[in-house]
Amino acid sequence: MAIAEKILVRDKLYIGGEWVEPATDKTIHVVNPATEEVIGRVPEGSPADVDRAVAAARDAFDTWSVTPLQVRSDTCAGIAAKLAERSDELAALIASELGMPLALSKMIQAGLPAMDFGSMAQQIENVVWEEQVGNSLVVREPLGVVGAITPWNYPLHQIAAKVAPAIAAGCTVVLKPSEVVPLNAFVLAEIFDELGLPPGVFNLVTGYGQVVGEAIAAHPGIDAVSFTGSTRAGKRVSELAAQTVKPVTCELGGKSANVILDDAPLQAAVTDGVAKAFLNSGQTCSALTRMLVPRDKLPEAEQIAAAVAESFTPGDPFGEATRLGPLVSDVQRERVRGYIRKGVEEGARLVTGGDEAPEGLEHGFYVRPTVFSDVRNEMTIAQEEIFGPVLSIIPYDSEDDAIRIANDSVYGLAGGVWSGDPERAERVARRIRTGQVEINGAAFNPLAPFGGFKQSGHGRELGYLAIEEYLGVKALQR
Repeated sequence: MAIAEKILVRDKLYIGGEWVEPATDKTIHVVNPATEEVIGRVPEGSPADVDRAVAAARDAFDTWSVTPLQVRSDTCAGIAAKLAERSDELAALIASELGMPLALSKMIQAGLPAMDFGSMAQQIENVVWEEQVGNSLVVREPLGVVGAITPWNYPLHQIAAKVAPAIAAGCTVVLKPSEVVPLNAFVLAEIFDELGLPPGVFNLVTGYGQVVGEAIAAHPGIDAVSFTGSTRAGKRVSELAAQTVKPVTCELGGKSANVILDDAPLQAAVTDGVAKAFLNSGQTCSALTRMLVPRDKLPEAEQIAAAVAESFTPGDPFGEATRLGPLVSDVQRERVRGYIRKGVEEGARLVTGGDEAPEGLEHGFYVRPTVFSDVRNEMTIAQEEIFGPVLSIIPYDSEDDAIRIANDSVYGLAGGVWSGDPERAERVARRIRTGQVEINGAAFNPLAPFGGFKQSGHGRELGYLAIEEYLGVKALQR
């Protein structure tokens, strides 16, 4: 890897309200996926660092858990305001770490975290904190110390989606961000420090999942774990957490179906569907990567999809014409290329794209925007999460056939339905076994509960239900 002229060095962890030296001097390099240059360095944390962070969080919990709701609400609002002030900085930082085009990074990667924290004031009001049931007063109270383990694809949003409701609930947090895209987490730690929260409410330990993540999941001082990542890693986290019988919220993989019914406006449906599949270079767990179309409309759908896919210009995330950034790493690029080759081997028809590097992009972890058609749902590219800009178009023969195909997956995170009849679209959406379904291209709602069925996980993030994930229920008999 080449070394950039200026490297952002973060050599301390944030524990107990202070920037502290890590237990070892090992470090992790952060690579710009567009240039393949090392642009940053963070500590490679250890179980000893986790022990220290958990101790700080436990010390803080007794005080923070009884802090008035208004104080917690105001705290979240203050964090939201600070994130908004630094949105340009965060957008550029995440564009460099992750590779999302800058305009999208500002709207999504910097915009959503501020919204996550800012929404807590209203969501706190939506929680039923106390209710009378017969002769019992049923109260909800914070679970304790939360271990938050977050992914790289929407790095700060996924952090905020865990930290905001946890501290709103009255819990304290030990965070392990992705080691691939960790620099943005330090900005959040700086904001916590600037606002002067009680020491230990928020703690940051960077490191590898197999070390720091597993230490958090297994730690007897952690009362609950919230994990977002692959299904394989989610199973491991759950196994470790089960040793101390702690609850785990898991938001895992997806292979979401976008059902375009025979009365749908095909141009609009396919255009929107390709964009929903390629958002963040396809590195989105809820991406609509299986497009189901009526068999007699397959040729027309292919033509539209090819034209739209080819308009997703790969390039420099800071370039104004760029619509598709690189994948996050060389490992991810090779994984996606392997799936493209697998699709060809298994008989899917390549409509556009392929496993070659995009023209003129010899450096960077780029993959061509790719569309397959005549995909059978049992094919690997229709069953496994690819996490790249690869769309599978699957023909179907009837409405019931489309619903069967949509539900024929180990995953159940998201989906879409298009129809000229909104009532028909909703009827079909209700039959799809996923945590969210977009009807006729509806926008993502960051205030609605987010999570999945089946191997896409359990529990919910966002909205008031996210706060409830961090609350325990107690009955006071009177």
